[in-house]
Amino acid sequence: MKKGKKFFGKKKGTFKPNTKKKRKAAEEKIVNKKAIFNRYKNAQKVEEELEKKRRMEQKLQQQMTYSESEEEEEEDAYGQLVSCFSKAKNTAAVHSEDESSSEEDEELEDVDMNGEEQPASKNADKEESTEEDSDSSSQDIEISMPQEVETEDVIDDPFNKHLQYDLGDDLLVSLTSTPPTTVTTNKTWPTLGNLSIVMPKPIETLSKKVKPKISLLEEKTYATKGTMPTLHNKVDFNQLHIKSQIQGNIVSANKNNLVKRDLELTEVFTPVQKELFAILNNYQDLYYPERSFTNADEIRYTYCLHVVNHMLKTRTKIIHHNAKLSKKSDLSDDYRDQGLVRPKVLIMVPFKDAAYRVVKTIIDILVPKEAGEVVNKKRFEDDFTGGELIMPRKNPKPEDYELMFTGNTEDTFRLGMTVTKKTLKLYTDFYSSDIIVTSPLGLRMIVGAEGEEDRDYDFLASIEVLIMDQADVFLMQNWDHLLHVLDHFHLQPKKTHGTDFSRVRSWAVNGWAKYYRQTLIFSSVALPEIKSIINKKCYNYAGKVLVENPIEVGSIQQVLVQVPQIFHRFTAANPLESVEARFQYFIKEVLPKQRDTLMSHTLIYVPSYFDYVRLRNYFKKEDIGFVQICEYSKDAKIARARDMFFHSEAHFLLYSERVHFFRRFRIKGIRHIIFYQPPIYPHFFSEMCNLMQESNQNKYGGSECNMTVTALFCQYDVARVAAVLGSARVARILRSDKSVHMYVTGEH
Repeated sequence: MKKGKKFFGKKKGTFKPNTKKKRKAAEEKIVNKKAIFNRYKNAQKVEEELEKKRRMEQKLQQQMTYSESEEEEEEDAYGQLVSCFSKAKNTAAVHSEDESSSEEDEELEDVDMNGEEQPASKNADKEESTEEDSDSSSQDIEISMPQEVETEDVIDDPFNKHLQYDLGDDLLVSLTSTPPTTVTTNKTWPTLGNLSIVMPKPIETLSKKVKPKISLLEEKTYATKGTMPTLHNKVDFNQLHIKSQIQGNIVSANKNNLVKRDLELTEVFTPVQKELFAILNNYQDLYYPERSFTNADEIRYTYCLHVVNHMLKTRTKIIHHNAKLSKKSDLSDDYRDQGLVRPKVLIMVPFKDAAYRVVKTIIDILVPKEAGEVVNKKRFEDDFTGGELIMPRKNPKPEDYELMFTGNTEDTFRLGMTVTKKTLKLYTDFYSSDIIVTSPLGLRMIVGAEGEEDRDYDFLASIEVLIMDQADVFLMQNWDHLLHVLDHFHLQPKKTHGTDFSRVRSWAVNGWAKYYRQTLIFSSVALPEIKSIINKKCYNYAGKVLVENPIEVGSIQQVLVQVPQIFHRFTAANPLESVEARFQYFIKEVLPKQRDTLMSHTLIYVPSYFDYVRLRNYFKKEDIGFVQICEYSKDAKIARARDMFFHSEAHFLLYSERVHFFRRFRIKGIRHIIFYQPPIYPHFFSEMCNLMQESNQNKYGGSECNMTVTALFCQYDVARVAAVLGSARVARILRSDKSVHMYVTGEH
């Protein structure tokens, strides 16, 4: 009983073992627990200290080796400075830093997980444990290191890799040289097909070859050259660095596209989206000339997801830096996170309906139903819907025409949007907007021309992502508007617009913003005019990806009328001279034969309006009987021209491609067609040829036996001819010595 009383009489937590061995074992047990706890809790700090230690040791070793070699020959100022240090003192300094940091950590750890203070005896044990485990901590750190959930700056995030660092001299010299030095790599992906990846090749400069042996300054980190896009078969949001804020909305916003492709929702992306996003997320320029009405929604969703992800990362970085700067006043280059002006993304689309779909997609990804608020949504719905074209029922237009001109087809608009945590604000001022959605004409009206007073283009100075969807339609509207606007990107702003220059990235101040801009161009046809933009006006240091697939089946396969199709090849020294060479070939080789009375009912199809005007003036000068239909013709004149052409009152009909694109007339009475240049849209070739069927003919004007199709082309029209004939057939034509080639329906 005495032993029992003695045991229960002790207070809880004050029991001490009787023997020395037990006491020692208990102390060791406590020490080990404490050491494990300390290492687990402070693993991140210990790793930072070790990294500092390693860096300092590397620098000092470099300096010491240099000083030892120089001491024998001569003692200069640097040698004396470096020789002051010794390895013993350096290591002692590092240890003292480790000890001081561990002492600070111990002070923090005096507060328990629940916020209660620990007894003093435990602090003493803690000091002993840190001394005993100082050597073992470096070995055990990898095991006890807790995994980071999500930090402000993820090193592997392409966003940070692309925008955080300045360009090195080697990359800058490569980009500024004309032509830039590049390396081209070809890849084949399952869905996109053949990819041509062009990346700038860094040129080794003299400053890089001759490195200083000693530098008292830290070495600056520069932007690395572009990397090859990698395709991930399985979608992992963290691996793709998609912000957690929108991860829950991705599948619901993409549901319709997945259902159309008969895919499970677990797939997250369609095959096209997976491959496109891999390129977009790598911050490389993209030229994709295979957009169609079937994959349009998939493409739109992909670039909208990229835009929202980009803007959320930008916003998060700025907020983190604001929070840090509120606690301390000193500004370092690490907090430079902005451009000269606020707008970061510009999306160009041809019609209001396309803009409406873009904004709706962004809403579905960022703030779907009940997840956030959209400011000015009703005004947006009123402005961007309605005004649809009424499609005729009696003579219906082709399916592609109805799909192209569905919804509001107005082409003068611009819309600013601001992204916040749970709100998307529409109709914001450009200088307080994050995203701008506009048409080329809408933007051209603001940018203005030289000499105009009321013009503004400062908001284009810091665009980081430029997207041009349906670029082929821009060619049908007014290509000069687009080229004019692109010339006003990344110019020095005339006003400050409330910019905090202490937060502006140094590469933006240096005027290098154009080397960081990502440009995405989506088109339904491959044209040299569009490709020249990605080659001549895009300077992304990460490189560019061009989708280049051969055309296996040309539109000539869709020609149903039994008619000979003759292709005339002429030569030109360069693209500018091809305009004059084409005109001379036409008036000397083609026109004299067509002026014969047997060749009446000839339609001359002209893609370029400048060529159209030149031919019209020539016909008037030579007093050739003709009528004309272009995009500027009034309805009454169009009706009169069609009637005269059908009833043999006019020998020729001049017809522009733009009027066919916007109106899609079914011209009757055609016996002969001359394609002054291959059409921009290849399906227009077969469509025009099929208008020659017997049901559309005037039985008193010509005969079925006397019908021809003629097309003129040179080596600079290869892309257009390939879309009509197919790549393999064009390759044979170009290798041939003959300049005239004929094809007949049924022999393709």
